[in-house]
Amino acid sequence: MFALRKICIINQKGGVGKTTTAINLASGLSREQRKILLVDLDPQGNVSTSLHNEIKKDVFDLLFNNAKPAECITRLGNNLDIIPSKETLTKAETLLQKMPNKQHLLSQKLKEIESDYDYIIIDCPPSLNVLNQNAILFSNEAFIPVMTDYLSFDALNKMIEAIEEINSFYDHSCSVTKIIPTMFDKRNKLAKEILNTINSDHYGLVADPIRVCSKVREAPQKGKSIFRHAPKSRGALDYTTLVRHVIYDEQETLSNA
Repeated sequence: MFALRKICIINQKGGVGKTTTAINLASGLSREQRKILLVDLDPQGNVSTSLHNEIKKDVFDLLFNNAKPAECITRLGNNLDIIPSKETLTKAETLLQKMPNKQHLLSQKLKEIESDYDYIIIDCPPSLNVLNQNAILFSNEAFIPVMTDYLSFDALNKMIEAIEEINSFYDHSCSVTKIIPTMFDKRNKLAKEILNTINSDHYGLVADPIRVCSKVREAPQKGKSIFRHAPKSRGALDYTTLVRHVIYDEQETLSNA
């Protein structure tokens, strides 16, 4: 018995490993017999590109063309479904501006299938646009990947403030429950200093770092998660640790449901 967890993987800064984290978290959880829906809200469509998925109907059709969720879902493997995106999603901002209740469109469209899954994971674009507001207002948790450099650290704090402001304005509760240091190089002095600062400022929220790993970068070219591409690599080990920590948190989520 699992309480549904709706998680947005979000950071307004690009290049911090959001899609990589979303894919490997979703894949790792599905291997632990959790039923996962991964939703790509990024117009770049990197989830589909990384998994070599052939797109039919996608998240744009779901949001704007009255497609049913079932028409947009692709089964990737046991316990793992995705709703992909492609470049047509770049028109979303313009279309959303003309719609009433535009910040809650994603919640309305996914409502009928929520009970089919244990986790719904949203891969967000690197911005703070209306699509990301939809992701935050759909989700009850936010995971923030962050590189251990100064600009990423600054973006992390701004992202947390933005989520708090959206929660307050819309009377919503999306809690930052994981901060995930990515592409961490323990040989780099500044990286270690910033990781220590993140741990100090956000004690209890910071996951074990995902270390720099060439196999993680190679996996999208192969159309695989890190667990299929290089199961014995340090990247697979680090993402396995993240998955185990997320599963460990399920009991607390269930008690708060």
